[in-house]
Amino acid sequence: MDISDAYQHCEQVVREKARNFSYGLRLLPPPKRRALSAVYALARRIDDIADGDEPVEQRLARLATARAALDAARPDLEEPVPCAPIAARSDSDGPMPLGHGTATAGSGDPVPVALSAARSDPDDPAPLGHGAATADLEDLVPLGHGMATADLEDLVPFALSTGPPGLEDPVLVALYDAARRYPLPLPAFEELIDGCVADVRGTTYRQFDELLSYCRSVAGSIGRLSLGVFGTEDADEAVPLADALGVALQITNILRDVREDRLAGRIYLPSEDLERFGCTLDIDSSGRFTDPPDRLVELMRFEADRAQGWFRDGMRLLPMLDGRSAACTAAMAGIYRCLLDRIMSDPTEALAARLSLPPWRKAMVAARALAGAGR
Repeated sequence: MDISDAYQHCEQVVREKARNFSYGLRLLPPPKRRALSAVYALARRIDDIADGDEPVEQRLARLATARAALDAARPDLEEPVPCAPIAARSDSDGPMPLGHGTATAGSGDPVPVALSAARSDPDDPAPLGHGAATADLEDLVPLGHGMATADLEDLVPFALSTGPPGLEDPVLVALYDAARRYPLPLPAFEELIDGCVADVRGTTYRQFDELLSYCRSVAGSIGRLSLGVFGTEDADEAVPLADALGVALQITNILRDVREDRLAGRIYLPSEDLERFGCTLDIDSSGRFTDPPDRLVELMRFEADRAQGWFRDGMRLLPMLDGRSAACTAAMAGIYRCLLDRIMSDPTEALAARLSLPPWRKAMVAARALAGAGR
């Protein structure tokens, strides 16, 4: 399979399904954007399997197949294992793996402009490219203007013109090429699969440390893969920060989706926290929570405050990245931090319906992140 076609497929997946991730991705130079599109496309496929309607055993079998197929994307194998494409659901709804995530900027946050969008707009799930968000954000500031990287790899062709023999899955072909270009920690995808297996089995969490392990599997893993594309001079310090940012994103997304997940029979919040605030998260026949509203509000604000702490740690990653990579990270984090601010200010809104920001507001956050990175 032609590698350029494989990347185009992955970028199409991002355009169609990544309502938040794509805003940050647009701020990257083309090679990094393509590589992260491949990462996202596989992560989304894995997540879609876990969220599918098939029986539990069938979904577990498909996740096992996805795990086995990872070897095909490893360029360190002399003869990558041929495999058939992994079927994926075509629906565009559902949570994105990067974001089971984001809150308020403190005075020490590296890119405060990325977090300054207002937080009172109504829910607008329109996809990227609809209405005001159609302009390519990367055109707002010329490449290299105030940035640390001009990415000379833009000037060279793909590492290979075609993928390895026998490999016809476009996502794995693109990931194979991306892994030749960047030090991607591909075993992180196995951590993501571990987390999705827990989802399929309906795993619940007694203590926060148990939930933390899950968050690191499903979101910290993507943070570490992203860092492999971004690059950094001090990986030993940067990797834990990327992991922390992933945890922050995941906790925020859990809070955003608390009602939606409960209607699907899932509870992610630690049971010890529910007991602490006298909540059960039981729902009535109309889908409303039966717990006293004041207790639910206290519970949500407690968890939101916990997410803010992880953000404070994770955002320390930004000064360790080049300008475009920092802008990408700030944009994605900024979008979710705006969501977390809304949850913190009015938890009842998140308890009643799934929250999101309209496209124009996401575009504003991304544009400010790019402008801030150029300073």
